Amino acid sequence: MDEKTIWRDITDPRRADTTDDLEAGLKEPEFENLKIPEHLGPVQLVIDDHKLKRYAFEVDEYSPWNLTESPFYGGTRIGQAGLLVNDLVQLFTTVYRPSHVIGLHTEEQIWFENPARIDETVTLEGEYVESYVLRGQGYVVMEASAKGADGRTIIRHRGVEILKTIPGDISGRASATPEKRVSGTVAPDARHLVHVTDDIRPGDAVAPMKKCITAEQAAVYSRVGEFITNIHNNREMARKGNLNIPIVQGAQMFCTLTHMLSTFFGKAFFTDGWLRTKFIATVKVFEPITLNGAVTEVETLADGRKKVTLEVWIRRGSDDRLAVIGWASCIL
Repeated sequence: MDEKTIWRDITDPRRADTTDDLEAGLKEPEFENLKIPEHLGPVQLVIDDHKLKRYAFEVDEYSPWNLTESPFYGGTRIGQAGLLVNDLVQLFTTVYRPSHVIGLHTEEQIWFENPARIDETVTLEGEYVESYVLRGQGYVVMEASAKGADGRTIIRHRGVEILKTIPGDISGRASATPEKRVSGTVAPDARHLVHVTDDIRPGDAVAPMKKCITAEQAAVYSRVGEFITNIHNNREMARKGNLNIPIVQGAQMFCTLTHMLSTFFGKAFFTDGWLRTKFIATVKVFEPITLNGAVTEVETLADGRKKVTLEVWIRRGSDDRLAVIGWASCIL
């Protein structure tokens, strides 16, 4: 990749060779500096071979659809369902200094409409649409989307973030009371399915998926390759947030769930999938986690297609506590 090509990330780290301060001119990430609405982007990046393989390492998601061929676009390799999630989440760092952020992602929601193709240039664009104070913390809401080279929407994003806080002091406090609580349990007699079946029914469970995000995986996911330091890729920054060790980024945990759901639903999740999560407890690097899901509703739509709705969750291996709760659906 030569210097004239578009880079694979929202910033080009090669600038470090000639630039002392890669974040010069950006605003301090303080709640008082927010402007609502505030436009973010557009940013273009390329879906190259390295981006797909790097993401596979970050989330431990190795699929032939991403590495060799897929059932889309005449066999063309595609990006993982969650490939562009963090690029959209981090879009605000094109305006605010990323290495000064000590914040906390509290909620993430993605609509999946089309897979990204290998070697295509995508455009990211978004906006801060709302800000508010809750329990002494300043929250900001971002809406954004990633579009392909032909203008099709790949994914749409809506996220909630505490722009600046002390994560170690407020860990475990959700941004709001969920309108529908997730129990994080499955019925004793539930069928545990690896893939969706024609006779899927409420009460069925997704076969559990186990993961353990290492410090190396978290650092790469959290942009250490762009020379950005934060509470996910740097121990000193974590200590400033009253954390003993870096924690896994909320978006990275979200992406482990997209791995589970795209494995479960297959092709349909890339074009008619939806996932919304709330992050309710932090997960340390090296901490084992278990992903689960349970079917709550199966609905036949007017066009004859079937919509499957689930509750999903992630439990920490250290104490079995719920770290992430959420809701998902897919139209088959």
